[in-house]
Amino acid sequence: MATALEQLAQDILTCCRCDRLVEWRRTTSQSDWVALPVPGFGDPAARILVVGLAPSRRGANAHGRMFTGDPSAAFLTAALWRLGLANQPTSTSRDDGLVLTDVWLSAAARCAPPDNRPRAGELAACRPYLVRELELVPWRSAVALGAIAWSALAAALGEPLGRFRHGERIELGRGRLVLASYHPSPQNTAPRRLTPAMLDTVLADALAHASAATT
Repeated sequence: MATALEQLAQDILTCCRCDRLVEWRRTTSQSDWVALPVPGFGDPAARILVVGLAPSRRGANAHGRMFTGDPSAAFLTAALWRLGLANQPTSTSRDDGLVLTDVWLSAAARCAPPDNRPRAGELAACRPYLVRELELVPWRSAVALGAIAWSALAAALGEPLGRFRHGERIELGRGRLVLASYHPSPQNTAPRRLTPAMLDTVLADALAHASAATT
């Protein structure tokens, strides 16, 4: 019998709610790409939930696993590895042996959008999947990577988190914490708007809070 998270993954994989994104996947995919909506990935018992923007076309969209096969995935996975939350510093394919501990990776949108910009209606259509993850994963710290993820997390939580700002931290009830980081995309990492040390600091804060909240 499938677990609730496994059922959620199947629901995401078969989603056809957004005609524009379905057509984009169909017309731009290559023969060896998965090119389906991308479920969450990681440790089902995770105390840390990381929310990104959306699958990149040649990254998670192609490989079928969240934060896999692109520069953003490389930057994030290396940070998780440095903190002992990943068994290796790379995320190159869905069969690369990557195992995450205490972390669940999610996104505001599950399909790769044209120009990496999901529309408001597409984000709203995806929101129930994030809501279900928030209910099913026993998270204590949630990290939003970028302003769109921050807004999506606020909507899914039903909490007024305020304006996005790197390093922002909002304490919620029941021992939960929401943190903000710039997204680890080349647009932020190449000009060093986001450095490895900056991302490490946010993730270390998330881990420290999650550990304290469960002891």
